[in-house]
Amino acid sequence: MLLSKGFEVEVYTGTPQGQVVGFSSLIVSRLPGFVREPDNRNVEYTTPPLGRYEQLLPALVLPRQQLRQFLATQGDYTLLPGSTMALGGSDHFERSDPQNPYHAYIEQTYGTNVVTTSIHINVGIEDVETLMRAIRVVRMEAALYLALSASSPFLDQRVTGFHSTRWQIFPKTPAYVPLFTSHEHFITWTEEQLRLGTMQNVRHLWCAVRPNGNRRPYDLNRLELRITDLVADPIALLAITTFLEMRLWMVLTDSSLDPLGGKFTPAELVTIAEENERAAAHSSLTAELIHWERGGKMRAEDWIGELYEQVYPLACDRGVNCFLSPLLQILRGGNEAQRWLRQYETGKSMPEIMGEAIATWTQQDQELAQMLL
Repeated sequence: MLLSKGFEVEVYTGTPQGQVVGFSSLIVSRLPGFVREPDNRNVEYTTPPLGRYEQLLPALVLPRQQLRQFLATQGDYTLLPGSTMALGGSDHFERSDPQNPYHAYIEQTYGTNVVTTSIHINVGIEDVETLMRAIRVVRMEAALYLALSASSPFLDQRVTGFHSTRWQIFPKTPAYVPLFTSHEHFITWTEEQLRLGTMQNVRHLWCAVRPNGNRRPYDLNRLELRITDLVADPIALLAITTFLEMRLWMVLTDSSLDPLGGKFTPAELVTIAEENERAAAHSSLTAELIHWERGGKMRAEDWIGELYEQVYPLACDRGVNCFLSPLLQILRGGNEAQRWLRQYETGKSMPEIMGEAIATWTQQDQELAQMLL
């Protein structure tokens, strides 16, 4: 048995050399299935909720190929990996819909700190209190998923010092989000934020993981992990998703797995989660993180390796261990940010690194699409 899963994929458009160029308004007007972001230089598509990983792969890859084909009709344009504007452009905002008042609010309040790209992973959980417990666990471990996915070490042609510059600069909103103790707690807190104006609408909850559903905050049916940077390699993304799903199966089958029953208070847990997110944004897999169950610190890669050993038998039982196993390659070879930084340290320029990454991603998606069609 597998849970339903879907992705919200944000991606930059631009040149094969890595310059970000905006086409969002045009794309949305011409291609069904794509939605605009406030800035014209990135665009989003959403995959349907699916259970089997064999179905998720084409749902991820084929829309991108369609988008690349459309961009080619506009000139020498393609899709860009990474979660920040590595080679420049963050000095200005390019509105995709100048008449949209919410977009105006975002530009005036946050500027280009929100003009990043990412993957949001949605996983279906029907029982609402089980969902809230799962969100508590994943919030305490969200830094692990950021560590695996980090892909934004560059911004405006400079090394920022962070593996995920995106999560370092992204305006987490509201500034303080508690650890939700129940569905009722989430409802009352959300209603209060809307009254106070700290949230402009029910979607204006920008944190590592949040409850999602058809009528938030009342009708909830899925967990949305929002912390991950853009993972260009679909095989790597499916491995991270399998890792998340198998961890959720541990939560579903063990009702005692809950941060609220541990050694830390809810306020302390929030502090731990935030410290871990900052550490993972800085150093990703080599970050020293506070373990929410045991206390004390351990490296993100060691924590992930420990959990991998626990979830691997579950993946075998469900016949998805082949989708999980590429996670070991990330642990051995590093995430995208670490690989790019190694290339930079050997003397490659950022334009060279980004140009090669674009070409590699384009070829990988093309080869997968040919296999899938």
